[in-house]
Amino acid sequence: MRVAVTDACIFIDLIELNLISVFFQLDVEMHTSVSVMNELYQDQKQILEAYQDVGKLRVHNLQEVDFLEMGKISFPRGLSIQDRTVIYLAKKLGGAMVISSDKLVRDFAGSQGLPFHGIFWILDQVIDGSLLSKSKALNILSKMPKVNSLYQGLFMKREIEKRERMWGE
Repeated sequence: MRVAVTDACIFIDLIELNLISVFFQLDVEMHTSVSVMNELYQDQKQILEAYQDVGKLRVHNLQEVDFLEMGKISFPRGLSIQDRTVIYLAKKLGGAMVISSDKLVRDFAGSQGLPFHGIFWILDQVIDGSLLSKSKALNILSKMPKVNSLYQGLFMKREIEKRERMWGE
Protein backbone atom coordinates (compact mmCIF):
# COMPACT_ATOMS: atom_id res chain seq x y z
CA MET A 1 0.00 0.00 0.00
CA ARG A 2 1.19 3.50 -0.83
CA VAL A 3 1.75 5.94 2.02
CA ALA A 4 0.83 9.63 1.76
CA VAL A 5 1.05 12.71 3.95
CA THR A 6 -1.64 15.29 3.31
CA ASP A 7 -1.80 19.01 4.08
CA ALA A 8 -4.71 21.20 5.12
CA CYS A 9 -5.46 22.71 1.71
CA ILE A 10 -6.22 19.30 0.21
CA PHE A 11 -8.45 18.34 3.14
CA ILE A 12 -10.33 21.65 2.90
CA ASP A 13 -10.89 21.31 -0.85
CA LEU A 14 -11.97 17.66 -0.55
CA ILE A 15 -14.45 18.52 2.19
CA GLU A 16 -15.81 21.53 0.27
CA LEU A 17 -16.18 19.44 -2.91
CA ASN A 18 -17.84 16.55 -1.02
CA LEU A 19 -15.01 14.25 -2.06
CA ILE A 20 -13.59 13.37 1.35
CA SER A 21 -15.34 9.98 1.66
CA VAL A 22 -14.16 8.98 -1.83
CA PHE A 23 -10.63 10.14 -1.00
CA PHE A 24 -10.46 7.80 1.98
CA GLN A 25 -11.54 4.88 -0.23
CA LEU A 26 -8.26 5.11 -2.17
CA ASP A 27 -5.76 2.34 -1.49
CA VAL A 28 -3.42 4.77 0.26
CA GLU A 29 -2.37 4.89 3.90
CA MET A 30 -3.12 8.52 4.85
CA HIS A 31 -1.11 10.51 7.39
CA THR A 32 -1.04 14.11 8.59
CA SER A 33 0.15 16.09 11.60
CA VAL A 34 -1.59 17.66 14.58
CA SER A 35 -0.30 21.00 13.26
CA VAL A 36 -2.22 20.46 10.02
CA MET A 37 -5.36 19.41 11.91
CA ASN A 38 -5.12 22.60 13.96
CA GLU A 39 -5.32 24.68 10.75
CA LEU A 40 -8.84 23.40 10.12
CA TYR A 41 -12.18 24.69 11.31
CA GLN A 42 -13.81 22.61 14.03
CA ASP A 43 -16.38 21.03 11.69
CA GLN A 44 -13.62 20.08 9.21
CA LYS A 45 -11.55 18.65 12.04
CA GLN A 46 -14.51 16.56 13.23
CA ILE A 47 -14.94 15.04 9.77
CA LEU A 48 -11.28 14.01 9.71
CA GLU A 49 -11.37 12.76 13.30
CA ALA A 50 -14.09 10.32 12.23
CA TYR A 51 -11.65 8.87 9.67
CA GLN A 52 -8.95 8.83 12.32
CA ASP A 53 -11.27 6.89 14.67
CA VAL A 54 -11.78 4.13 12.08
CA GLY A 55 -8.07 3.90 11.22
CA LYS A 56 -8.26 5.61 7.81
CA LEU A 57 -6.13 8.59 8.89
CA ARG A 58 -3.11 8.62 11.15
CA VAL A 59 -2.46 11.95 12.86
CA HIS A 60 1.09 12.41 14.16
CA ASN A 61 1.75 14.47 17.26
CA LEU A 62 5.32 15.61 16.64
CA GLN A 63 7.59 15.90 19.66
CA GLU A 64 10.41 18.29 20.47
CA VAL A 65 12.96 15.91 18.96
CA ASP A 66 10.99 15.98 15.68
CA PHE A 67 11.01 19.78 15.61
CA LEU A 68 14.77 19.74 16.28
CA GLU A 69 15.20 17.37 13.31
CA MET A 70 12.99 19.63 11.20
CA GLY A 71 15.30 22.52 12.08
CA LYS A 72 18.10 20.74 10.21
CA ILE A 73 16.16 20.88 6.93
CA SER A 74 16.67 23.99 4.78
CA PHE A 75 13.02 24.77 4.13
CA PRO A 76 12.08 27.68 1.88
CA ARG A 77 10.90 30.71 3.87
CA GLY A 78 7.40 30.56 2.40
CA LEU A 79 6.61 27.17 3.93
CA SER A 80 4.48 27.38 7.07
CA ILE A 81 5.30 25.23 10.09
CA GLN A 82 2.29 23.08 9.15
CA ASP A 83 3.64 22.55 5.63
CA ARG A 84 7.05 21.76 7.06
CA THR A 85 5.51 19.02 9.22
CA VAL A 86 4.03 17.45 6.08
CA ILE A 87 7.43 17.32 4.34
CA TYR A 88 9.16 16.13 7.52
CA LEU A 89 6.62 13.34 8.04
CA ALA A 90 6.89 12.21 4.42
CA LYS A 91 10.67 11.92 4.84
CA LYS A 92 10.34 10.25 8.26
CA LEU A 93 7.90 7.70 6.81
CA GLY A 94 10.53 6.58 4.31
CA GLY A 95 9.72 8.73 1.32
CA ALA A 96 5.94 8.88 1.48
CA MET A 97 4.13 10.84 -1.19
CA VAL A 98 3.05 14.37 -0.38
CA ILE A 99 -0.48 15.38 -1.37
CA SER A 100 -0.94 19.15 -1.57
CA SER A 101 -2.45 21.83 -3.78
CA ASP A 102 0.29 24.24 -2.66
CA LYS A 103 2.90 24.62 -5.41
CA LEU A 104 5.67 25.54 -2.96
CA VAL A 105 4.99 22.39 -0.92
CA ARG A 106 4.97 20.20 -4.04
CA ASP A 107 8.10 21.83 -5.48
CA PHE A 108 10.03 21.43 -2.22
CA ALA A 109 8.83 17.83 -1.83
CA GLY A 110 10.16 17.14 -5.33
CA SER A 111 13.50 18.77 -4.50
CA GLN A 112 13.73 16.40 -1.52
CA GLY A 113 13.15 13.37 -3.73
CA LEU A 114 9.62 12.85 -2.45
CA PRO A 115 6.80 11.92 -4.81
CA PHE A 116 4.05 14.56 -4.80
CA HIS A 117 0.54 14.98 -6.14
CA GLY A 118 -2.40 17.36 -5.97
CA ILE A 119 -6.17 17.43 -6.36
CA PHE A 120 -6.11 16.43 -10.03
CA TRP A 121 -4.17 13.27 -9.21
CA ILE A 122 -6.82 12.45 -6.61
CA LEU A 123 -9.57 12.94 -9.19
CA ASP A 124 -7.70 10.78 -11.70
CA GLN A 125 -7.28 8.05 -9.08
CA VAL A 126 -10.94 7.98 -8.04
CA ILE A 127 -12.03 7.86 -11.68
CA ASP A 128 -9.49 5.13 -12.57
CA GLY A 129 -10.56 3.15 -9.50
CA SER A 130 -14.27 3.51 -10.40
CA LEU A 131 -14.90 5.20 -7.04
CA LEU A 132 -16.60 8.14 -8.74
CA SER A 133 -18.54 8.40 -12.01
CA LYS A 134 -17.26 10.63 -14.77
CA SER A 135 -20.47 12.67 -14.65
CA LYS A 136 -19.98 13.38 -10.92
CA ALA A 137 -16.33 14.21 -11.57
CA LEU A 138 -17.37 16.68 -14.29
CA ASN A 139 -19.75 18.32 -11.82
CA ILE A 140 -16.89 18.60 -9.29
CA LEU A 141 -14.60 20.14 -11.91
CA SER A 142 -17.19 22.86 -12.53
CA LYS A 143 -17.37 23.61 -8.78
CA MET A 144 -13.61 23.81 -8.21
CA PRO A 145 -13.08 27.47 -9.23
CA LYS A 146 -16.00 28.50 -6.98
CA VAL A 147 -14.62 26.58 -3.98
CA ASN A 148 -11.03 27.82 -4.25
CA SER A 149 -9.74 30.76 -6.29
CA LEU A 150 -6.52 28.78 -6.80
CA TYR A 151 -8.41 26.85 -9.50
CA GLN A 152 -9.10 30.06 -11.45
CA GLY A 153 -5.45 30.37 -12.52
CA LEU A 154 -4.41 29.57 -16.08
CA PHE A 155 -2.57 26.32 -15.27
CA MET A 156 -5.45 25.04 -13.16
CA LYS A 157 -8.03 26.03 -15.79
CA ARG A 158 -6.07 24.02 -18.35
CA GLU A 159 -6.02 20.98 -16.04
CA ILE A 160 -9.78 21.30 -15.52
CA GLU A 161 -10.42 21.65 -19.27
CA LYS A 162 -8.18 18.66 -20.04
CA ARG A 163 -10.23 16.45 -17.71
CA GLU A 164 -13.51 17.85 -18.98
CA ARG A 165 -12.47 16.70 -22.46
CA MET A 166 -11.31 13.27 -21.22
CA TRP A 167 -14.33 12.55 -19.05
CA GLY A 168 -16.92 14.20 -21.26
CA GLU A 169 -16.35 11.74 -24.12
